[in-house]
Formats: sequence, C-alpha cells, structure tokens
Amino acid sequence: MDKGYMAKTYPKEETIAEHTDRLIGNYNIFKKIYPNINIDWNILKLACLYHDLGKANRKFQDKIKGKQVSGEIPHGFLSTGFLNTRELVKKYGKEKVKILATAIAFHHERNFQFSDYREDVQKEIEIMKEDAAGFKYDKIPDLRVHKLPSLKYLNGNRITRDDGEDIFCEYILIKGFLNRIDYASSAHENVEWENDFLEESMDNMMKEWRKEKPKSDWNSLQNYMMDNKDENIIAVAQTGMGKTEAGFLWIGNNKGFFTLPLRTAINAIYDRARKNIIKEKLEERLGLLHSDAFSEYIKREEKQDDEKLQLDELGISEYYERTKQLSMPLTICTIDQLFDFVYEYKGFEPKLATLAYSKLVIDEIQMYSADLISYLVYGLSHITRLGGKFSILTATFPPFIEDLLIKEGIKFKKPEPFIDKNKNNIRHSIKIEDKEINSDFIIEKYNKNKVLVICNTVRKAQELYEKIKGNNPGLKNDINLFHSSFIKRDRAKKEDEILNLGEKGNDTGHGIWICTQVVEASLDIDFDILITELSDLNGLFQRMGRCYRNRKFDKHGYNCYVFNGGDKKCSGVGHVIDKDIFEFSKEILGEKNVKGHISEEDKVKLIDELYTTEKLQETSYYKKIIETLCYMKNLYTNEMDKAKAQKMFRNINSMTVIPEDIFQENKAEIEKCKEIINEKRKANMNKQELEDLKKRKAKARYAIMNYTVSIPYYLTNDKNIKTYEINKFERIQRFKCKYSDDIGVTPVKDLVYEDEQKDWNNFY
Repeated sequence: MDKGYMAKTYPKEETIAEHTDRLIGNYNIFKKIYPNINIDWNILKLACLYHDLGKANRKFQDKIKGKQVSGEIPHGFLSTGFLNTRELVKKYGKEKVKILATAIAFHHERNFQFSDYREDVQKEIEIMKEDAAGFKYDKIPDLRVHKLPSLKYLNGNRITRDDGEDIFCEYILIKGFLNRIDYASSAHENVEWENDFLEESMDNMMKEWRKEKPKSDWNSLQNYMMDNKDENIIAVAQTGMGKTEAGFLWIGNNKGFFTLPLRTAINAIYDRARKNIIKEKLEERLGLLHSDAFSEYIKREEKQDDEKLQLDELGISEYYERTKQLSMPLTICTIDQLFDFVYEYKGFEPKLATLAYSKLVIDEIQMYSADLISYLVYGLSHITRLGGKFSILTATFPPFIEDLLIKEGIKFKKPEPFIDKNKNNIRHSIKIEDKEINSDFIIEKYNKNKVLVICNTVRKAQELYEKIKGNNPGLKNDINLFHSSFIKRDRAKKEDEILNLGEKGNDTGHGIWICTQVVEASLDIDFDILITELSDLNGLFQRMGRCYRNRKFDKHGYNCYVFNGGDKKCSGVGHVIDKDIFEFSKEILGEKNVKGHISEEDKVKLIDELYTTEKLQETSYYKKIIETLCYMKNLYTNEMDKAKAQKMFRNINSMTVIPEDIFQENKAEIEKCKEIINEKRKANMNKQELEDLKKRKAKARYAIMNYTVSIPYYLTNDKNIKTYEINKFERIQRFKCKYSDDIGVTPVKDLVYEDEQKDWNNFY
C-alpha cells in the first residue's frame, strides 16, 4: 500500500499499512492465547485487514494533514467498498459476509444516518477508486475498490436479534474483538497478556504458608473450586473461609475478572493479590478497575517499601490504559465497569465479547441493590450463552436469586454451604431489643472495649454521635463517627482509623464507632460488641460479620444487640430499606425466638426461609427486579448511547459536591489544580514528558476530588447549588451546607446562594 496514505498522526505518524500490520500482529497474539474461542477466525482476520482501508480517500487524507474538509463520509463505510462480496459469499456464505461488512462499517460509532446518505457513500466510493488505483498491500492480493455492498449485506443498521440469535451472537464477537484489537493496536499495546502464571503463583503462596505452618492446605471450599473449574458455581461460605483465594483458584490460568461491590474492598483485594500472589511482572498480569483506579495507582506509586507499586519500564498512565482496554489476564473491578453492556448501547460489543471467553467471580452478591441484581442476572444469561463462566462466592445467598437465574436458563452448580457446623465454634450471640436504638444503651455496653454501632441512615448516626458526645464529655476521645457523607479526604482518614482499631489481634485498642452500612462489607474489621438497627436479615448478618470476625465467642451473654424499633420502624425503612422485607425480617427473628448463640448454619437456614420468591414476590424490591429485567429485554439494541447507559446502570440518584466551606478554605489549591488540569500538550513532547503531564493532571483531579462528597439529589435545589467550571468538559457543584470533619455534611434549608428559600420535604 502507498506509504503516503496515513492512518494516524498520534502518538506518531502511521500509514494505513503499518496500522493494519499492527492489527494482524494483535490478531495473531489473540488467536495464539485463546485458540478455542468459538469464532470464525477467518472473518475476524478479514475485518482486521479491511477495517481502515476507507481512509485512503482524499477528504480523510486532507483532514489528517490539518486541512478543513466538509461532507466527510465515515471511513468504516468506505472501507466496505474494498470487499469483493461476490467472491466472499462463495467462500463464506451470505450471513458471514453481512457480519463482516456490518462490523467494518460500524467499527467506530458515528452519528451518521447511513440510510439517508447511501447514495453519497456510493459516490465517494466511486471517487475513491481513482484514489486507490495502483494500491498494493502484501496481505490482500488484488486489492482494489469494488462497490458499496448491496442492501443484503449492509442496510445501514447494525445486526440485532431480529437477524437471528446465532447471527447476533457471532456479530457481537466479530465486532467486539475487532474493536479490542483496533484499540490496542492504535495504542501500540498488546490486545491480550497471557495468564500462564496464576496456578503456579497460588502454589507458591501455599508453599510460603507451609514454611510457617507445615500443615497448611487448601480447605474444602478452595478444593471444590479447583475441582470444578469448568463449571458455573454458586458457593455460600462463611467469613474466614478464604473466598478470595477460592476465586483465584477457580480462575486458574484463564482470563479472569474478580468483582466486588465496594471500591474499598476492591483496593484491598488488589493489594493482597499484587503483594502475596503476583509479585512480579505486575503490568502484564494484574489490573485494578473502578472509577478512581488511576488515582489509586498513583497513590501506590508514591508509597514506600513493599507498599510501593513496582512497574518495569511502564508508566502509570500506560498501565491504566492497559487495564481499561481489558487486556490484563486478571482484573479486580466493580461490576459497573463490565455489566453496563446489558443496555446494549452503541459500542457495547467489546465488553460482552471479552466476557465470552473469561471467568467472572462475583463476590458478596447479597450486597447489590434490586436494579444491580437485575443487571447481573440478565448479564449472566448473555455471558454464559456466549461461552463465559461465572462463580458467585457469597456469605449469604438469597434463594430468590437462584430462581431468577434458573428462569433465565442459566446453568450452574450449587453445593452445600461451606460453613463450620461445629457448635463449639460459635462466633455470635444475639439479643433482640424491641425498641429504638438509643445512646444510653451504647454507653452502658462500653467498658474500654471495642463497640461498633451501625445505623441505617446518616442522620440517625449523626444524632446518636452528637447526643453521646454532648452528654458524656469524658468520652470525647473515645467516640467516632463514620458514614458516607464525609468528603473523601476525611473519609479516607476515618477508614484508616477504624481499620487500625478493628485490626485482627488488636487487643489493647478501645473506642466506640458509630457508622452506617458503609462498614457492612467494605472493611475487614473485628469489634467486641455490635449494636445495630435492624435493616433486613441479610444486612444484619453482614453487620454481624464485623464483630468476632474470626474469633470464637465462648462467653456468657451477648455480643450482638439488634434494635428492631419496637412499635416504630427503624430509620431508613421505606426509603433505603424495603419496608416489607424489614417487617418479614422482624417477624422471623421473633417467630424463631432468635436469642443467644447463633451458628453459621442457623443463619443460612433463616436466609433460605425468608428470601424465597414466594415470600418476596409482592414486595416493591422484588417487583423492581422484575420490572428492570422486563425493561432490558424490551430495549432495542443500539437504541441508547454509552453515556446514558452508564448513567442508568449506576443508578445515579446522587450528586458529587464540594461543601461551600471546604471550597472557600481550599480555594487557592483548587484554582491551582484547575490550572494544571487545563495545561496544554506541547508539540514534540517525548514519552516521559507526556507521562509526567498525564500524572500531573490526574493528581490535580484527585486533589480536587478529595474535597468532594456524594449526596442524594433530593437534598439539592436551584438555590443551594452553584456550578464551579473546571473547563468546558469538567465541572463540579458547590453545596451550601454545614460541614465539619467530625460530623460530615449537615444540610440546612436556610443556607442558600440566594435569598429565595425552598422547603425540603425530604431530609435523609
């Protein structure tokens, strides 16, 4: 091919031939690592070869040289003009050619109505015949422009289920893999890095353990997961059974994604894996993926000793991009980074195609909201249909979720729960208090021990904290508050403090921590006494896992006190907690006379009895799951754009704000960060200079985000919110409220940016 025809100018100039060669190189890497994927490799190779040939047109070449052009046709459509459809149909059949042509045409998502401009596309292809005359490319014999494929093969629409389920599935793989290979090649990256290390790494970790404890071995859960690597698994296992190690053992030497509900837990698993399992070649083996992952990478790069993130000749930004491209063999992530494909937005194919040959671990599924349960169930039906595998590892597993999976035709194995049935190893003794949670009870139970109090809402936690602190000045240094309404800087500090106090083996520490459900599954803490509001049975058992986490309770009395509200409802019921499930939980605890020692087996039986489809089918929680599933099934493929899909998936009913007082206190630093974010890339920057610029910008964004907090939308109105613009693409909201580093955000209706005021009917 003529060396004069360019494909790209950034990060450096590259001809169409050079770029296409990169794709073929990545195609070969992909096929070598995953040869058993159920795909037509010939069609994928053709897609790689032809996808960018349409750039050999005058308008594109003028544009890439910096000239102004108008009426440009997206090059993907022009590339289809190089396809000799008559000969291709003879060799591969009509359906394959349709998949090939459509994947090439739509390999970039453009706002272009092909059906309105079909004649223009054909005219441009005719012009391109002259442009491409004499082109030679060693990988395509007899390369020349033919004509726009007929409507049988390219009608302006992407392939959907209307074309047949089998065709649709194959199209997802071809287009998804083409996108993955193209993106990686454009970044001069490998499309995949092989997992040839995890099984050996797990063996090495066990050998290290045996040096200290010679009798160490994998337990029943971990052995089961190894023995069933080729199966979809749902395994219920109590705290302390090593679910993380079990998940890695199940993944084995395959591409794997390990998902958890909360970023704090994800960060902790990533650190455990890089320090204890991976240890070397981190940039080719393990990635961290969530909304703050780049900042987390930078934080770890700046640490010392064994906490420092060690990369071999690879910049943090490149490491992050590699992770975002889903090319790492092992990725620790949140499900929103993967499962937004359920909306089948324009360009969803790469994620689903990747999961089609991957193994997916879903940890603590009971922590997910109704809409996320719907996404998981619906998503797993697609993943398994295409060949992907999943394992659900969880402390409790509501049986209605099992019914939903079966209804969607998802096959899996569900063994007996992996729990300690030894009645001498009881961790919890429970007492139900038939009244509202109160400060006097908390003070009574505090005796220089470690007391964890969990409320259902931020407001209730703040009320208890202020009452105890106000009435007990001698406990000023012993009582702490932790919830989601602290700015990130203060929340991180509080996380460190509660982790230090609740660390396993900390027998000398003492204090009272009043929290919300942020501690249910995100923090590995161990307290002496739990005092909690009742939320629901699932939430209760999660909260109990923060008390006597890995210890046997062999004392008289109780270590878990549950306040059910008495004649009243606990805080948050009917808002953040389904009122019917709350009442069912309250009833079953009373009917079963739950009191005193409670075993892990007892907990599983209670969950199995309460969370049945029959019991929950009339609750608003269950109805929302069914409604969401129906909505997704009735969505038309490619109806939605990616940004809207991601917003809907994350169920964004909150707003990220900077409390006004915090903004004013730190305005100089925020303005300085804004300047850094808006620094322009200078011409002829070398690789290290570009890396340094990206890191400066990321650090500046992180510094601003440290002053932010996420609050519910209903707390905001047009008078207490003011926009702070960083640039035309980025902005953040300032919020008029009271804020302190010990209480967090306290909304006040009289605090507004203007004189007009708005009454708030909802307060927490």
